[in-house]
Amino acid sequence: MDRLNYEVLERSGYAGYVLRDAPIRVLQFGEGNFMRAFVDYFFDVSNEKAGWNGKVALVQPIAQGLTKLINEQDGLYTLYLRGSENGQKVDEKRVISSCACCLNPYESADYDRIMSIAESDDLDIIASNTTEAGIAYDPACKFEDRPAASFPGKLTQVLHRRFKAGKGGIVVLSCELIDNNGKELLRCVNQYIDQWALGEDFKNWINRDNIFCSTLVDRIVPGRIRDPKEVEALEQANGYHDELIDVGEIFGVWIIEGPDGLEDRLPFKKAGVNVHVVPDVMPYKHRKVRILNGAHTGFVLGAYLAGQDIVRDCMHNETIAGFMNKMLYDEVIPTLDLDKDDLMNFAAAVKDRFNNPFVNHELMSISLNSTSKWKARNMPSFLRYIEINGKLPACLTMSLAAYIAFYSSDIQELTDAGLVCKRPAGNTYTVSDDRWALEFFNSHKSDDEQTLVRAVLGNRQMWDRDLNEIDGLTDAVTADLKKIREEGAEAAYRSVL
Repeated sequence: MDRLNYEVLERSGYAGYVLRDAPIRVLQFGEGNFMRAFVDYFFDVSNEKAGWNGKVALVQPIAQGLTKLINEQDGLYTLYLRGSENGQKVDEKRVISSCACCLNPYESADYDRIMSIAESDDLDIIASNTTEAGIAYDPACKFEDRPAASFPGKLTQVLHRRFKAGKGGIVVLSCELIDNNGKELLRCVNQYIDQWALGEDFKNWINRDNIFCSTLVDRIVPGRIRDPKEVEALEQANGYHDELIDVGEIFGVWIIEGPDGLEDRLPFKKAGVNVHVVPDVMPYKHRKVRILNGAHTGFVLGAYLAGQDIVRDCMHNETIAGFMNKMLYDEVIPTLDLDKDDLMNFAAAVKDRFNNPFVNHELMSISLNSTSKWKARNMPSFLRYIEINGKLPACLTMSLAAYIAFYSSDIQELTDAGLVCKRPAGNTYTVSDDRWALEFFNSHKSDDEQTLVRAVLGNRQMWDRDLNEIDGLTDAVTADLKKIREEGAEAAYRSVL
């Protein structure tokens, strides 16, 4: 079967949207599954729906990558967006044609082409996702390197070439998963300007004429389809072979922090896609962490003890789904400072996302490092609820008891792999977390419920404070822990509904 390219796609009879030729308007550092299923998808829809007429030149950020495969397919690849919307199964196919090419800056000719694109009047946007470690200042980088080893170093080289060519500033959309990603990237660029003595004029141009946006990205991208038989069936139906098939969940939202007017400069609003320019991205980060991630951490530990194994099945359990919904709608959403309709809609999408029929999301994978996760995802809502209402939130308090139950369920032994515990059903499981947390629970495995709860709540290394000082919490968590152990986690969850 022929490899996907424009000629093969035309022969296949594909009836969807395709844009073969357009100017390169985006330089994108990162060519992996996420960026192709998220950023390049949004640009592709913008070409179709908004007449944006732009292409993306991908840049391979490290020496090894997908450049050869992408170029062999003329930048084309098949994207499947799969999941559940309003309770209905969704499986959408789209051939993405927004990518013009992929360039490897470690190849001299490609490095020169990147610099040529930097000088272009068409270039308006630089996007990036170079992993959490990508936005880092490396003083070993030199301006003369072809290219600089670090991503901020490469970006400084690109922007300096643009400045010397007398071109206007661009919009930088940083998608790395760190707080204030755009601000951190700008900080690193300024460090290179100083280290490399590139001059005050360039520094002023960087900080005045360019817009470095912090962004929040939200789409689960499993990437490749693992089942060879499914791949074969899809390719038979498509009429071509595709080495770059990509898969993401149907839900996707991109929040971009930027000034007034940026939304009109970018194509997304006109295209009607779920991309929004806001003055501050942090409230939306809190929304994601405390609703989406907080829901996971809030219910999965007790759900696992209740006999569940994957997230989707939990959404079909009336008690567990009800517990999650009450926690979100009654205890988490009222603590967040965003439009309530926006928060309600985001929470409503959570159940659909958790009910994705294409993803078997194991509860044990979510359980990793639950100590720090509960602190980051659930404790802010828990404390804010108490501050607002002057009482304990029943579901979040129960989730804290479920955390303790999960980490102390008939402890068998502490091994190099983690803390081995026994599930009520009889099988063992291994708790994975920081070693000090596992050693703490192992040292308290003979405690009665009240002693254990007092020790956990009083562990300042876990919570940065003594939670026993919260009025009524010690007794409430102790009672919940006893209920989980004596009646089972599902019955305990049901008791707060």
